[in-house]
Amino acid sequence: MDKPEPPSPTAPDAGPQGWQSALRAGLVIPAHPLALNARRELDPRRQRALTRYYLDAGAGGLAVGVHTTQFAIRERGMFEQVLSLAADTARTWHPQLQPRVMVAGLCGRTEQAVAEARIARRLGYQAGLLSLAAMKGASEDALIEHCEALASEIPLVGFYLQPAVGGLALGAGFWTRFAAIANVVAIKVAPFNRYRTLDVLRGVVEAGAEQRIALYTGNDDHIVLDLVTPFTLTREGRPVTLRFRGGLLGHWSVWTRSAVELLARCHAATRAQAPVDAELLALDSRVTDCNSAFFDVANDFRGCIAGCHEVLRRQGLLEGIWCLDPEEGLSAGQAQQIDRVLATHRDLSDDAFVAEHLERWLD
Repeated sequence: MDKPEPPSPTAPDAGPQGWQSALRAGLVIPAHPLALNARRELDPRRQRALTRYYLDAGAGGLAVGVHTTQFAIRERGMFEQVLSLAADTARTWHPQLQPRVMVAGLCGRTEQAVAEARIARRLGYQAGLLSLAAMKGASEDALIEHCEALASEIPLVGFYLQPAVGGLALGAGFWTRFAAIANVVAIKVAPFNRYRTLDVLRGVVEAGAEQRIALYTGNDDHIVLDLVTPFTLTREGRPVTLRFRGGLLGHWSVWTRSAVELLARCHAATRAQAPVDAELLALDSRVTDCNSAFFDVANDFRGCIAGCHEVLRRQGLLEGIWCLDPEEGLSAGQAQQIDRVLATHRDLSDDAFVAEHLERWLD
């Protein structure tokens, strides 16, 4: 079956390192979910369909093997299989739109994370998103040594994961040292906390790395405001202004076509160097309201993966909302909250786009 008309490229290619130029320009990078069947086994057909959906929606890259993909793929021996399937699909679906920025999630203590980085690099992934959750209790020196070991294997995307779901509290001093690592290309800032977000930005400025490191929002509670806000800090008494260039988000694993349109609108607003219009600013609370349902904020994020699955299931991209852990699913009342935001914010969805192309993606 014919493929749908591909979207316009989201960022320019600049030769062999074009992916870095694309990353700095700013992209929508969905955190890729895991498609399972009723036996909680990988469903390759629907996994490929998800990848095709994201690329046709205009995403400039994919993050695979991250929290939304379910960390348990490692315990099940599925890590390489899942990464390979996404990489192969991205490579062959509209190959004229290369480069895709493929980001692999890296977890565990140093030995495990290095092994995962080598797998990712062999499969063609350009960068690794480094979770430090397994390093709880380690000193700052040990954390930096861990990061340097990974950076010697693959370009790194730092990750400030919110402590509420297992992340470490990391101060500006850590981020200054991390940003000074030469092979760090981006940081996903996702502490869901304004003070801790500023700690990351302070670290990048103190390291003098603002031209090298692309900032990506993972703050699902403030997506729009992160993307339109100029963050002005000082270095040696002089102002330095930083901006988030894109998003690497579990939230953008659903309604991805709309996310691409939203990022383009935010980029246009910042290029205009004029006051941001009130309608765009008002989208921040609307997007956050949707996220509150999808990510199950009322129940401390327990249903966040299943909530995204439920949106994709209703669109027909997933057969069910199964997770590898049989105990993981929608929380009590979460389905009703999803009903509510779907009714209230229907214009933010991409249901019509998905319906138009779903058969092709599942082919």
